[in-house]
Amino acid sequence: MYSHTAHIKVRYGETDKMGVVYHSHYIEYYEVARTECMRSLGFSYKAMEESGIILPVTKVESKYKESLHYDDDVSVKATIKEMPGFKIKFYYEVSRDEHLVNEGFTELVFYNVDKKRPCKPPKVILDKLEPYFS
Repeated sequence: MYSHTAHIKVRYGETDKMGVVYHSHYIEYYEVARTECMRSLGFSYKAMEESGIILPVTKVESKYKESLHYDDDVSVKATIKEMPGFKIKFYYEVSRDEHLVNEGFTELVFYNVDKKRPCKPPKVILDKLEPYFS
């Protein structure tokens, strides 16, 4: 299992008229955490895309427990619980002051742009994750 935590400050434009973070922004927070999780392993989405492999999201689930508001300091923990195959799944815990306010997951598929079909993950990703799953 591998985890990494990203930190986000809620911006005014992410809130609705009631001052509450609009639900779709949690998905953006997941993206920030997912990207930073991969970067913390020494791997970048940009490099993977330049090699012809993209990661489209195929599933999203988000459970709202409490609201976030403008200027809140938020931690988003992204966890990879199993070695990826053609798909990779990230689990998220969104917290304010170490208190869980949201949790969810995303599932993404490794997709070869040239061949127009799912593919195995790049070896570099598997090599970087392997120590956390052995």
